[in-house]
Amino acid sequence: MNQPVDPISPATRSLSETELDRYARHIVLREVGGAGQRRLLGAKVLVVGAGGLGSPVILYLAAAGVGTIGIVDFDRVSLSNLQRQIAHRSEDVGQLKTRSAAHTAFAINPGVKIALHETRLDAENALDLIGQYDIVADGSDNFATRFLINDACFFAGKTLVSAAVSEFDGQLATYKAHLKGQDGVRIYPCYRCLFPSAPPAEEAPNCSETGILGAAAGVVGTMQAMEVMKEILSLGQSMAGHLVIYDALGTRFRNVRVKPDPACALCGESPAIHDLSIHKG
Repeated sequence: MNQPVDPISPATRSLSETELDRYARHIVLREVGGAGQRRLLGAKVLVVGAGGLGSPVILYLAAAGVGTIGIVDFDRVSLSNLQRQIAHRSEDVGQLKTRSAAHTAFAINPGVKIALHETRLDAENALDLIGQYDIVADGSDNFATRFLINDACFFAGKTLVSAAVSEFDGQLATYKAHLKGQDGVRIYPCYRCLFPSAPPAEEAPNCSETGILGAAAGVVGTMQAMEVMKEILSLGQSMAGHLVIYDALGTRFRNVRVKPDPACALCGESPAIHDLSIHKG
């Protein structure tokens, strides 16, 4: 399970009787149908982080029949994770999160393929890993990794669905900055268009310092899984070019339009970042 195996092309296979039964509620949707389910079965999604966001993403993608799910994480399950990281159980404490999450996903749907990447994503391996997949779901918990994933997805030409959550708030966006219009101008922003640089450490404490309501991570992670499936199915309106902000205490969602930044260091008119070397050292 260390490397993903290409699933059978959705264009050359029929759904089995078991699949017709398992995915019946997808298939009866006019917008999905059998063709859409075959697209899900043929898709390859890389989930970075098997924590509070990655857990619902992995489980919902597995339940939906996404054919190949890659999980990148090098951490082990701790007792304090269980309040929000629903892919893990009490008996998994001390186990690698990749294996615990895979075990739970297989219990939901043994028909999916899961590739375990038990490593820290870095400048040396990011392009190789991301290049094996169609879409990346970023559930990491620090700005350095988010910038790395954004840059690697841009260079690899991959769609990125990125989410973050803290205390009682969350945010979600889809990035397709690698796409250009017929005039050669970029259509969508990248993560750096919104966040040109990481905030000072004191302004971005982690959840061990600030806390997080577990269900808030579940809400945002479930929305992230939905956006991944929408991209696979070309369903509805893509979130590319938008940022959704979730306020759990007020039960409010705010959708903010975001345009490409011509001065962006990665995807702007005169980019300063041309490879992942900025992330080395």
